[in-house]
Amino acid sequence: MKHLILYTSVVFLFLSGCTFASGDVDWPPITREAKPWTRWWWMGSDVDSLNITYNLEALSKAGIGGVEITPIYGVKGREAHSIDYLSPHWMKMLAFTESEAQRLGMSVDMSGGTGWPFGGPEVAIEDAASKVIFKDGQWEIGKTKQQVKRAAPGGQGYVLDHLNKEAVQRYLATFDKVFAESGAPFPRSFFNDSYEVYGADWTPALLDAFEQRRGYRLQDYFSELLADGATDISARVIADYRETIAELLRDHFTQVWTEWAHGHGAITRNQAHGSPANLIDLYALVDIPECESFGITDFDIPGLRKDSIRKRNDSDPTILKYASSAAHIAGKKYTSAETFTWLTEHFRTSLSQCKPEIDLMFTSGINHVFFHGTTYSPKEAAWPGWKFYAAVDMSPTNTIWRDAPAFFEYVARTQSFLQYGTPDNDCLLYLPIYDIWHEKRGNYYLPFSIHNVLHELPGFGESVEKIRNDGLDLDYISDRFLQTTTVENGMLKTEGGALYKALILPSVKKMPLETLAKIQALIKQGATVVFSGQYPEDVPGLFRLEERRKTFVAIINQLRSEPLQQLQILPESFITGFGGKMIRRKHDSGHIYFFSMLKNNPVNNWVALGTQAQSALFFDPMTGKKGKAKIRNNHGITEVYMQLQSGESILLKTFTDKNVPAEEWIYYQPTGKSTELTTDWKMHFIESEPAVKEKFQLPALVSWTELNNDTLKRNKGTAGYEITFDFQKDAGKEYRLCLGDVRESAAVKVNGHKAGTVFAVPFEINIGQWLKNGKNTIEIEVTNLPANRIADYDSRGVEWRIFHDINFVDITYSKTSYDVWQPLPSGLLGPVTMKELKIWKE
Repeated sequence: MKHLILYTSVVFLFLSGCTFASGDVDWPPITREAKPWTRWWWMGSDVDSLNITYNLEALSKAGIGGVEITPIYGVKGREAHSIDYLSPHWMKMLAFTESEAQRLGMSVDMSGGTGWPFGGPEVAIEDAASKVIFKDGQWEIGKTKQQVKRAAPGGQGYVLDHLNKEAVQRYLATFDKVFAESGAPFPRSFFNDSYEVYGADWTPALLDAFEQRRGYRLQDYFSELLADGATDISARVIADYRETIAELLRDHFTQVWTEWAHGHGAITRNQAHGSPANLIDLYALVDIPECESFGITDFDIPGLRKDSIRKRNDSDPTILKYASSAAHIAGKKYTSAETFTWLTEHFRTSLSQCKPEIDLMFTSGINHVFFHGTTYSPKEAAWPGWKFYAAVDMSPTNTIWRDAPAFFEYVARTQSFLQYGTPDNDCLLYLPIYDIWHEKRGNYYLPFSIHNVLHELPGFGESVEKIRNDGLDLDYISDRFLQTTTVENGMLKTEGGALYKALILPSVKKMPLETLAKIQALIKQGATVVFSGQYPEDVPGLFRLEERRKTFVAIINQLRSEPLQQLQILPESFITGFGGKMIRRKHDSGHIYFFSMLKNNPVNNWVALGTQAQSALFFDPMTGKKGKAKIRNNHGITEVYMQLQSGESILLKTFTDKNVPAEEWIYYQPTGKSTELTTDWKMHFIESEPAVKEKFQLPALVSWTELNNDTLKRNKGTAGYEITFDFQKDAGKEYRLCLGDVRESAAVKVNGHKAGTVFAVPFEINIGQWLKNGKNTIEIEVTNLPANRIADYDSRGVEWRIFHDINFVDITYSKTSYDVWQPLPSGLLGPVTMKELKIWKE
């Protein structure tokens, strides 16, 4: 038992090897799954074949790989055009959508209902979500009578009792019937949104299930269940109730639903958050676990525009990793994410704000993003088209769509690597779910919504951050998955085949006897187990308490009697010299890293990788460039030379035992020379609503809203900037065009050649290959946000909020008018400079 360790505030460096295999030095293929997907809201299911084709072609052309159909409430005045959910006409439109998507190289997922959560007219009151009513010493089972939220026509009705296996099976039988009758193909995947089944704390078979699973009758302890943990027995009864509810949701809904989908050749995508269960176990049961972002992160990136209207992100990396951890330990290829929900206020989202947020998701293990999202809108609909109330609006009617293909390509390139190989996190971190079930007060029913997960587990989140800050990465593991974990050559191997160097137990108080016994067995088999701060104190639950305690204490005493051996303490972190966010995967011949500098800590130095490598290649997902990186062996530690500015990201592919042949990655150093391009710009509008025919000579770069033209304070569009200047190139030098403040994205041409599109900080692009001696012309097409235009609409009383149900609300879920907005800066603000660079060689 030499591998039992007490973890203090030390820093570890783990070195891992890899068997030799030939390596590929090219970008992985861009599959439809590598491309970003989007949630596609069908408002009122008011769709037709011509506009389905129009919408799908626009999405495909921009670089979207697939859509998830979610029908919701409709458009006012178009009730006669709505199509009832799952009607023969609806199924015909679904089949046509799938056919068109296949023609375009796309694929289709669909929600397992309209709006959310699962439910509808086929759910009889007997199958509806249930609750228990305690009154005057008596109790009875009632119904929550919750209706499907944001339901589409034909989808209104009660929310399903997800804890009732027979009710779930009857619900799914409706889909069996309509698909069989219509002949429509099943989608790639069925989707289940976050669990928002409010107050559904009971099910008719709960008492029988409780007695079978927990070993005693819950009805004999109702007074303790209602005592809010005032005594130890009360806390134990409540914990047993919460564990039973968790198991029923897992066994009676998630597993039944997934097995049903598999029986039809489909898979499942599930957002487990919001559930009253161990999130890891629910995520791991489905084919694609899905987390979500909700709000915006306050990144410390110089030059990153921060809107004055913002909502703090409720899903930081410690929350995102529930889904990716489940995927990793269960052997699932993809972890998806509902991406950019309420990233900003409507009409104020820039691609520059999207890029760091999606990088944070990538470094948290997400590799299959779904934008939230895109609303089906007919071509003939007046601007701004049909809109969903909580979306970032990735649609052709948004001005950002003009340059969005560059962002989508960035996502596809990055995900092509993050879907390649296998996960390679260092450690497993045990989720102390029984501590939460025992200690949380206020209500015996305990859901874990995305908004409160951190509050329920503050110590766990702190442990995650500490371990990651020490240079390690980790996945979470549940009691259930620990039971199937084995030891292979000293490494912990989970059910899905992922390998880990250690199991870390945070300050756990309550742990099932079976879990503790399994951990002891893993230690005896050679596994490294780290007890952080303390050993577990007690078993959870009430049944046979003293009997289980006796065995539990005996095992703890055995563990305490063993000599402790500290891991080797090294002054270096796992990744030294970097300081940003990263994630690592394995491939047959080495490792894959994704690095993103999401704070004000640019790197231009040697970075220690913590894995051995004979060679390595950089892949730039922004430009598609690649090249062989400089590496060195520094006292047994492989280091790579990296240059990364704040806001930038890079992929690195290493080869453990092979020196691969490839062109060298070019490193640059500034010479100190630069050319200011701040005056004598010409500007005209390529596109504008309202139209702007005037041409402008700009003595200095300013927001076009500051020019002497009132239309420019309320327009949306793309302005063309042009400057011609004399220049003499220095042979062997590179020249970097730095655009400064861009509102909001820019397509650059140099002497008629397309140099590329810049949409994120630091808004820079190398242009040396297109420069010439003598006269040079740079053209920059800059597109603004639609915020100023929608503010003008509201100031003039244009009626565009034309939707049923919640209609259209702001980021605080309030009905508001945007006419109070001041004009947002628009265009090329600069300063624009051209910096001379020299090739750096050690």
